[in-house]
Amino acid sequence: MVSLGNFFFKHRNWLFIAFYAALFLPSPKLFPRAMEGWAIGIGLTITILGQLVRGLTIGLAYIVRGGNEGKPYAEGLVTEGIFRHCRNPLYVGNIGMLLGVGILANSLYYVAIIIPLFLFIYQAIVLAEEDFLRKKFGPGFDQYCQDVNRWWPRLKGLSQTLSSMEFNWKRWILKEHTTQFIWLAGITLLLFLNYPELTGNNPDCRNNWLIGIFSGLIIIYALIRRWKNREHLRNNV
Repeated sequence: MVSLGNFFFKHRNWLFIAFYAALFLPSPKLFPRAMEGWAIGIGLTITILGQLVRGLTIGLAYIVRGGNEGKPYAEGLVTEGIFRHCRNPLYVGNIGMLLGVGILANSLYYVAIIIPLFLFIYQAIVLAEEDFLRKKFGPGFDQYCQDVNRWWPRLKGLSQTLSSMEFNWKRWILKEHTTQFIWLAGITLLLFLNYPELTGNNPDCRNNWLIGIFSGLIIIYALIRRWKNREHLRNNV
């Protein structure tokens, strides 16, 4: 399982894109037409909660674990912030985001097949990461595993964690802007393409909304990228 996890870890970025693209594959409805409002409400709630988990994790105590030569890597064992309550909060956030947009897409196949496959891949990746961390940090990591759940967040003490740490907005924006762009673009497409009644079943109105929203998203993304490049140059002077 660790070897499989290392393989998935190496290709995890492409896998995430593939899972996101699968949202637009034809599928039977998860909710009947008369209950499509539930798909919108439940889907948006879950996916926003997933993004909130990611945002809090990055803004409070960012973990530098981007991999090295396609393998798990960590500069240190981060146990602060949301990592005090869950060992893999970024992955939990990703799961929530994809499950939410799967429900928003009202796709039975996505929720019944793609999400379980996604969970299996993440489990393999986490086992590979834990194997690396256990070898590098030894008893310290074992103690952390005893104190903190792998997947299910522990809510006890969360308010104290949030109130005792300062949220780093700059880091959140610079680290998360690409994920935010893809996520918001996907939500926009799903809403306007899957639910034409939102624009009165008027294709011209739908297209105008899509052009306006995507234009705004692209402009904001370009401005953040420019800001990020300036910060990079400033820090390397």
